Amino acid sequence: MQDFIVIGGGIAGVSAGARLSRLGRVTLIEAEDALAYHASGRSAAMFEESYGASSVIALNHASRPYHETANGGVLSPRGLMIVATKGQEDALAQDIETMKMDPITVTEAQAMVPILNAEAILGAGYHADAWDIDTDLLIQNFAREIRADGEVITGARVEQITRHDAGWIVTTPKGTFSARMLVNAAGAWADQVAAMAGIAPIGIQPFRRSMARIPSPGEHVVADWPMFMGAGESWYAKPDAGALIVSPADADPVDPQDAWADDMVLAEGLARYEEVVTEPVTRMIANWAGLRSFAPDRNLVIGPSPQDANFLWFAGQGGYGFQTSPAASRLLADLVSGASSELDAGTVASLDPARFG
Repeated sequence: MQDFIVIGGGIAGVSAGARLSRLGRVTLIEAEDALAYHASGRSAAMFEESYGASSVIALNHASRPYHETANGGVLSPRGLMIVATKGQEDALAQDIETMKMDPITVTEAQAMVPILNAEAILGAGYHADAWDIDTDLLIQNFAREIRADGEVITGARVEQITRHDAGWIVTTPKGTFSARMLVNAAGAWADQVAAMAGIAPIGIQPFRRSMARIPSPGEHVVADWPMFMGAGESWYAKPDAGALIVSPADADPVDPQDAWADDMVLAEGLARYEEVVTEPVTRMIANWAGLRSFAPDRNLVIGPSPQDANFLWFAGQGGYGFQTSPAASRLLADLVSGASSELDAGTVASLDPARFG
């Protein structure tokens, strides 16, 4: 019997498994044939310390040293700019305050992103303290820790979960696995996994986020451009491998699924992006969608179920899974081992599954 079974091979599952591997032997089970297939493989891959609810910001802050230094670090400079059109003055001011940006002129914004349309933009904010995350490297770093004394099983969709006196039995097409503790890191499917285990679901809701990859606008070299977005996160664009990814920043509730982009939503988002640039979108290289899954209060869910202390929730990462993963997974391990957390008591309480009764 193992010490821990982790269900889910996205950033949540691999980070949880890596931290818990220091406390015992871990088996990670992933339904798909590869790790990070769903939300984690479709992320915008940014570390923005001031992005998210207060509990998320606390996790971001605590995660930063790990991202910067562990295994040589996974961050590279990007920067973040917010631009506003007429009628978005209040949203821009709020974004600048919340995300600790400096107001900049339209001319200064154009110097960084030459395709911005000076006639459409009334103001902008910017800071350099936003970073690309090498998401593949981070996933592999965590997975390597699990494999050092445990195992990662892919292509093993969970068919049945059974509770017994000594722990849990999980049945998959690739075999039956047992462990004393079960970690639910199943992302959009977290409530379904809980129900299979006889644990009350807590209302994890997936929301679709669509993306389009477009060619470099006007043959510009975009590698050094910051990520840039509309005030109030009405759309965003980010350099990626010599092209741009553009998202309508949609958040439509959907059932757990292998998500795809909605053509109309994507077209509307690209139109909002086109309103502030001088280069129209003439074609897409590709498009896709991922799922951002939230608990009802938009805080992550980390810790033992009040129904069963050997069932551990690690869910509700929303769009913050990569940037919070070092501190969130450390908190999970601290709760299991009884160690004191680096996080303040209020933050820990806001993440506790017991808040749902």
